[in-house]
Amino acid sequence: MSLIRCLHIANSREAIHHMEKVGVDTTGLRLMQGKMLHLNLKVEGVDPKTANLIKQEMLSLGGDAAVDGRGLDCSAPLTDTLLMGTQKQVERLVTKLEQYPHLQSLDQSLKETLTHLSKRHYVIHCRSRAYTLGKQTLLMGILNVTPDSFSDGGLYFDKERAVDHGVRMAEEGADMIDVGGESTRPGAKPVGEEEELSRVIPVIEALSKKVKVPISIDTSHAGVAQKAVEAGAEIINDISGLYVDPHLAEVAAREHTPLVLMHIRGTPETMQKDVHYDSLFSEILHSLRESVHRAESCGVEPNQIIVDPGIGFGKNLEHNLLILKNLSELRVLGKPILLGTSRKTFIGKILNTDVNERLEGTLSTIAIAVLHGAHIIRCHDVLPAKRALAVADAIKLAGSGE
Repeated sequence: MSLIRCLHIANSREAIHHMEKVGVDTTGLRLMQGKMLHLNLKVEGVDPKTANLIKQEMLSLGGDAAVDGRGLDCSAPLTDTLLMGTQKQVERLVTKLEQYPHLQSLDQSLKETLTHLSKRHYVIHCRSRAYTLGKQTLLMGILNVTPDSFSDGGLYFDKERAVDHGVRMAEEGADMIDVGGESTRPGAKPVGEEEELSRVIPVIEALSKKVKVPISIDTSHAGVAQKAVEAGAEIINDISGLYVDPHLAEVAAREHTPLVLMHIRGTPETMQKDVHYDSLFSEILHSLRESVHRAESCGVEPNQIIVDPGIGFGKNLEHNLLILKNLSELRVLGKPILLGTSRKTFIGKILNTDVNERLEGTLSTIAIAVLHGAHIIRCHDVLPAKRALAVADAIKLAGSGE
């Protein structure tokens, strides 16, 4: 009796691998790899006529499209459409849509999406080195130089203790160290720029002379970012996604630093007061896309931008779990993904533990995030996180030939 297997194929490389095992020739590999990758693409906010046209074209290609029933008789002004088909069918749809002048914007969006989904590696350039993202997941160690951060507030408020801890994280395997001088815990009030500078600059100056890994400045203020880069920082990490200070992007552009753009609703002081989304991922993607547009408009190089969905920042337990489960949706932005789950409240709610007893939960989320597409993990506990990443990366790359 024949054995039947159900294959999980995540990308073109895996599709080619399976076909080569069967013995498919070079021509067959080229023709069929796109037929092994199935896509479900949601196109939001199209008029009913366009939705019906897309459905007809997809059906003619052997795929399909699900539309709002009200769109069939054009009784709804706008509708969403779910495209269902192979990568090859969607590529052919793109070609067909080129004949409709009024659909050029949609056609271009689909082209960009296909390009982003096929991208597997990214290269970011720090002053001291370049990193290729997509193979080994990078680890960003957290160094809070604050008296009131939710997990380690006050532990490293002293400069010498902070520097020693940064050196220890580098020795334990951190690929970069994120220094922050303003707490972003729920309910935290902002601090003045001078106070933030007085906390982070001495640490960055001293630490940059003792470690070889790049230092990141965790700030939403252009003035702080500029002084931090001058002191030795090589990455800028903005939890506000440029919504607090758009001029921060000008610093990143001028200094040629990678720029992390995170999604947040409101500010740390207000973000957990009214946690509601009509469509969680649609709103996150829309906000991050706007942040990316602002950055690129200011001259930040597209390949220097990293996105972060903002676990715990204006999200409840269910939202955080959905982000982890569906992290790969962020691939449509065409940017590497940073994720920070370390010791966060949602883990405590699941495990019913306080902030100092969330290591196992944190490591679980790290492994899941890697398998779902994270490129950089931000974490307090460097050594155990580094070990968890090694195992997760090995699983992710198994059979890929990398």
